[in-house]
Order: sequence, then structure tokens, then C-alpha cells
Amino acid sequence: MWRILLHGSRVRFRVTVTAALAALLLSTVLYVVFIALIRQDAKHNVDGDLSREGRRIATLIHAGALPAPHIYTVDDTLAQVVDDQHRIVAASSRMQGRPPLAFPRPPPGNDRRDGRSCTVDAPGGPCFQVVTYRVGLPGPGQDFVYTLAPEPGLFPRPLLAALLGLGIPATAGLAGYGTWLSASQMLRSVEAIRRELDEITATDIQRRVPVPERRDEIAVLADSINATLDRLEEAVARQRAFVVDVSHELRSPLAGLRMELELALADPDATDLPNTLRALLNNTDRVGAVVDDLLALARLEADRNFPRETVDLAELADQEVLRRPRRARVTVLSEAPVTVSAGRSELARLLTNLIDNADRHARSAVTLIVGTEEPGTAVVEVIDDGPGIPPEDRERVFERFTRLNEGGHRDAGGTGLGLAISRDIAAAHGGSLILADRQTDEEGARFVLRLPMGATPWNAR
Repeated sequence: MWRILLHGSRVRFRVTVTAALAALLLSTVLYVVFIALIRQDAKHNVDGDLSREGRRIATLIHAGALPAPHIYTVDDTLAQVVDDQHRIVAASSRMQGRPPLAFPRPPPGNDRRDGRSCTVDAPGGPCFQVVTYRVGLPGPGQDFVYTLAPEPGLFPRPLLAALLGLGIPATAGLAGYGTWLSASQMLRSVEAIRRELDEITATDIQRRVPVPERRDEIAVLADSINATLDRLEEAVARQRAFVVDVSHELRSPLAGLRMELELALADPDATDLPNTLRALLNNTDRVGAVVDDLLALARLEADRNFPRETVDLAELADQEVLRRPRRARVTVLSEAPVTVSAGRSELARLLTNLIDNADRHARSAVTLIVGTEEPGTAVVEVIDDGPGIPPEDRERVFERFTRLNEGGHRDAGGTGLGLAISRDIAAAHGGSLILADRQTDEEGARFVLRLPMGATPWNAR
């Protein structure tokens, strides 16, 4: 119990850690992207401010109203005016006394140039954003207006960056907490299913696991488990009924054996030894027949991967008819060989069971018709002229240890397993065995066996 709970805790822990790490990674990537966008926006704003200030100074130069050598700038922006001979004409207050800026001038045909430089001599930082304007016509007499500002750092808005940074662990924590709650709720349903399964025993197999209200994968799993328990309960019920039927079927021959032995021991001199031995032999044969049929059923249920070979159904039917004498006249009708891929011994048992059943119920004749019903399907019909079976009882005859009242006196030689074994053999070959209507108005039963003529699945059911 504690091991299961510990395992559930480990699952929750692993899922939670995985979700938290994924959220941490994703939020970190988003944080880096946001910071890059904020920095890019800050650089764009700085470039806009420098451009406006440069255009203002250029306008003053065109109007001849530039105060020299000192330039008043908005927000104390760094500015410098240099003539064509690299001589300083004017400068802002913080650029006074500094050499001319070593920054490329606008190329021919363009009056503006902007960029980034880490080599200029200016206060405020190692690297600067610089905007340069050419004033006047190219040649002697033109001036160059430089406006510059320190390049925004990695976190141009520290407060916003800090708030976004705090969101990284917060997002990871919320993702982990939500995952923990979700996993706990999911595993709570799994734990309830496991606990119910632990309490189900062979004597209490009618219980079912709880199905969660939400139609998720856990609910589908619970439905599958309950369906499996339904099949298991049905199998256990069949097994118990089978054990009861076997006990009942073996009780009569064993009781007969015991009675004959007790009578012989009670009065040995008055015992007719040959008759007693024949009675013992008959009861022993009956017990052996039941045991043989039980072994056949057990082998079919345990393993259906028996070897396949090409079998001619018409030839096999002839062999099974001639194998031992019958009470009724048995006729095999076939126009051509009908071959299937099947287990020879299994099909021989199937045909023998059908012939024996028909022989016990027939008044005088049994007919086997071997042919094909449609492309790829072999058909064997076993028809007798007996009293027949009512439609409402036609499925019951395939149940184990089932005997109908009308034919009970003629079923004394059977075990009640022959038809059940025959249908299982047909199903194992991918075919079917049914009890159908007679094609004429005559009385009697008509069993129809259908088998595929091609390759048969090894585990057909």
C-alpha cells in the first residue's frame, strides 16, 4: 500500500518538476524577447530624439541663428557642429573642450547618417548612438551637425525589467502548483480504481471500479477495466457451472461402477461375472469419453495454434463414416474434392461428433453433403431423418452438457460435449457451425459447417 502511494507521489513529483521546468524555460525565453524588444524601443526613441535635435540645429544654421561656440540643446543633449575642415564651430555644454567627433560623415547624395560608435570622445558611456546631418551644399562651407547619446544598456527600464524578472519564478511556481493539483486529482481517481481492484476477489467478482464523472482517459480506463471484469465474471460463472456439470456427469458412471463392485463383493457366488465386467466396462468407457472430451475442450481453450495442412473434406468424411459401424445408414455426397487449410485431427473430431450425434437421433438415414456455398467457403451439411430440434432450442444444443428432453433416451451414449467441441473447432478455424432449417418439409436436424478455403488465422475465434 505504502509502495503504491510512494509511487504515486513520485509520479506527481516528476510531472510537477517537468511542468515547472518547462514553464521556467518558456518564461525565460519570453523574458529575453521582451527585454530585447524594450531595448530596441529605447534605442528607437533615442534615435528619434537625436534626429529631432539635429534637425533643429541644422535649421538654426540655415537661418544663420546658430549661437557659437555654445549650443543650447533640449535635455542637455550632446551635440557638436564641425565645418568641412574638421574644426569645431559650436558644441553643447558637455561637449565643450572635446576634439571633433571621429564619426563617418554622410555619404555623397545623402544628408544624414546614423549609427553606433564606441570610439568617439564624449561623456556618458563607452558606446553611443550618433546622428549626423550635412548642412549646406557639398564642398567648402558646409557644416556637419553631430547629435549623440549613450547607447541604452541591457535594461533600459530597470523597474519594468525587474517586474518581468519576478514573473519568471512566479510563472514556474504557478505552473508547478497547477500541475500538482491536476496530477493529484487524476491520481486520486487512479488510486480509487486500484483500491477497488485490490478488494475484488474470486468470491466478490461482481464489484466494479468507480468511473470518474469527467470523460477523460481515466474514465475510459475505468470503463475498460469494468468491461474486463464483466468478461471475467462471465468466465468464472461458466467455469463454476462447468465444474458442477462435470461433477454431475461423472457421478452417474462412477456410481454405477461402485454399485456393480459392491454387488459383486456382497455375493460373489451369485454374481454373473461376464455381465458385471461388461457393465463395469461400459461405465468405464463413459467416464473415459467424458475425460477425453474435457481434455479436448481444455486443449482448444489453451492453444489454438495447432498445425495446419491441406485437408480434403469429402475424403475425410468418407474415412470417418467407415471408421466404425453405425446404427443408421450414412451417405456422403460430394461432386468434387473440397480442400481447406486446417488441422486434420481436429476436423476429424468435428465430423465424428456431428456424425455420431446424427446417428443417435436418426430413424434410419444420415446424409453428409460436402461442397462450396460461395467462392472461398467450404460447406458440410449433416442431415438426419430424426425428430428434429425446435427452433427455440437450436442454440442450446451447443452448450456444454446440454441434452434436450425429447432426445434424452437416445443421448445415453453421448457426453453432452460433442456439439460444444465441434463449434469451438469450427471457430478455431475461422468458420461457423449452426443448426439450420431443413430445405424440405421432412423432419430431422440439419447441421451446417462453413470453413474458409484459404489460409485461416491461427487464433480465429
